[in-house]
Amino acid sequence: MDLNGIERLIAEMTLAEKLGQMTMSPAGSAQTGPVRGEATTEAVRAGAVGSLLNIWGREATERFQKLAVEETRLGIPLFFGVDVLHGHRTVFPIPLAEAGAFDPDLWERTAREAAREAAADGADLTFAPMLDIARDPRWGRMAEGPGEDPLVGARFAAAKVRGFQGGDLAAPASLAATAKHFCCGGAALAGREYAAADLSERAVHEIYLPPFRAAVDAGCAAIMSAFNSVGGVPMTAHVPLLRAWLREKLGFDGVIMSDYAAIEELIDHGVAADRTEAAALALKAGVDIDMVSNVYFSVLPDAVSRGLARIEDIDAAARRILILKMRLGLFDDPYRRTKEARKNSEAAKKLALDAARRAITLLTNDGILPLKENIRRIAVVGPLADAREEMVGPWTLAADPRQCTSILEGLRAALPDREIVHAQGVTIKDDDVSGVGAARALCEDADAVILCVGEAARMSGEAASRAHPGLPGRQRELAEAVLSTGRPVVALLSSGRPLIVPWLAERARALVATWFLGAGAGEAIAEVLIGRFNPTGRLPVTWPRAVGQIPIFFAERPAARPANPTDPFTSKYIDVANEPLFPFGHGLSYAEVKLGNLRLDREEFSAGEKIAVAVEARNLSDRPAQETVFFFARDRVAAAAPPVLELKGWAKVELEPRQTKKLSLTLSAEELSGLDSALEWRLEPGDFDIFAGLSADRRFLLSARLRCR
Repeated sequence: MDLNGIERLIAEMTLAEKLGQMTMSPAGSAQTGPVRGEATTEAVRAGAVGSLLNIWGREATERFQKLAVEETRLGIPLFFGVDVLHGHRTVFPIPLAEAGAFDPDLWERTAREAAREAAADGADLTFAPMLDIARDPRWGRMAEGPGEDPLVGARFAAAKVRGFQGGDLAAPASLAATAKHFCCGGAALAGREYAAADLSERAVHEIYLPPFRAAVDAGCAAIMSAFNSVGGVPMTAHVPLLRAWLREKLGFDGVIMSDYAAIEELIDHGVAADRTEAAALALKAGVDIDMVSNVYFSVLPDAVSRGLARIEDIDAAARRILILKMRLGLFDDPYRRTKEARKNSEAAKKLALDAARRAITLLTNDGILPLKENIRRIAVVGPLADAREEMVGPWTLAADPRQCTSILEGLRAALPDREIVHAQGVTIKDDDVSGVGAARALCEDADAVILCVGEAARMSGEAASRAHPGLPGRQRELAEAVLSTGRPVVALLSSGRPLIVPWLAERARALVATWFLGAGAGEAIAEVLIGRFNPTGRLPVTWPRAVGQIPIFFAERPAARPANPTDPFTSKYIDVANEPLFPFGHGLSYAEVKLGNLRLDREEFSAGEKIAVAVEARNLSDRPAQETVFFFARDRVAAAAPPVLELKGWAKVELEPRQTKKLSLTLSAEELSGLDSALEWRLEPGDFDIFAGLSADRRFLLSARLRCR
């Protein structure tokens, strides 16, 4: 099939057949939204369905594909879409944790492996990567994305698209990537799932759109519109962003699909009176595929007859869908992906373990870690100590939890010569505290305690907003009992978001963000705790100390009256510090690295030029180190108030004991641009500060001045 063949096919299709191609139905292997009915063999035979979601496995997908190819009038193949957010059969760390590796190569490799597994299971398209910039940990879907920064999001987007799609979308091991949720889902009001996002246009273009631009530049095949409204306009019907910005300005010619039942939900938004109006609005905005709600197939003919929808827009949508199927190679061989046996399961496990090691973030440590040889009796307590099913994390559809190792299993395997005792103490959700006393008694005789607390996996992800993102249930009572023993406590936090636990950070001897790490969880955690692996994870989000600080992020704009502790009339709280518990980029290791000698290769620059930035990293320790160095900038005076810091890049360095190395970063002048009043990127003359640091903590940044002529 070629483009001419696509045009001949469109000319032959009836209106119903075109609308069938624009309809995606669930097929029942998993539930990822409200039940709205499932695809039937009769609907597929009638050409009323063009794609299926939530179905995988060779037998299941081939059965439906055979119906489409052999028993419909035109024989147009289906494509099958599956959520593959952090692995398919083999589970990798949740995206928020993986983002903390700050390694695009790793991001790409885990997506490539996930694509191989999902494709062998019959999938043609994945509803990933999730690119919502998130600055509010109350929002559960923070777990699924790259964190708070648009540059990290952009690099994450490009890496994931490359990994999923490979060099050839028609290759048997490739999946079409779907960048979602376009856009601003992470800015939902009060962190509440599906709620409106009320943002300035500047914020939309400066913060939330760059990852999607990067996904388009990387060649992503599809984009999913978000559930939420932006500035009062639901994204499923947002003509200025979907059609004008995405289609016309960026030139995106791939498929745009709705989220689950989102077209019909335009009625709930209050912008459509009925299903017909909802369908017409979505089509006008440029949405090609109606996921689940079936309004396109059922009511677009009425919308056309009433003059609410144009047949030209239907033809354009059907054409884009057929071109995607052509690019996937489905017309040439609709069974091409399931012919490839799933391979390299051992390689996938090794990659999952490597990704898990590199996602772990050491938040505090007074020297208790790595665990010393004289620590012989270790108490491992808490509801997440022996909970391999929770290590999988949220939103994994095909994964078997038995592939994961629990924290307890990992420690016992890594320390066979130590006495390791275990007590659960409490569960995550229940109010029963009857086990606290026994857990405390177990800890009293231990040389050290590993306290394993946090969230259940399903407390993060879609529809998992939390107004109080602390330790759920009675876990704090368990923690207080353990801390009261006076034994050294290492606290491990399994979660899909930063948890509000300043009291635990202050009182535990060490605090470790272990997130949800997937298949390699227990082994990776053990390797970090005993020092076999030096922790390298860094926070891709700012970690708040109080719920009242949310939303919190490093790239805020200056206050009219910057905080001043000696002046009551400045921008500060009266009951908590402005500063977060941990800044963006924070993460400790078992080595100490110090930065120095920041320098630029010039003092002035003009548009079109490059600026070379260099800094020295010195390992002050007697053990090797791997460090991530962040480079920030600030425009001192601009037409619109500039953020106090903007991330411009990062570099990773490996250092032998006592070794010093020079790191460098090259910036184009245009990377120092800001949005003008027309929301176009423009370089303004004047002074810029360039910073380097191990995090976004401004107290410890090195700085140099630069002038734009």
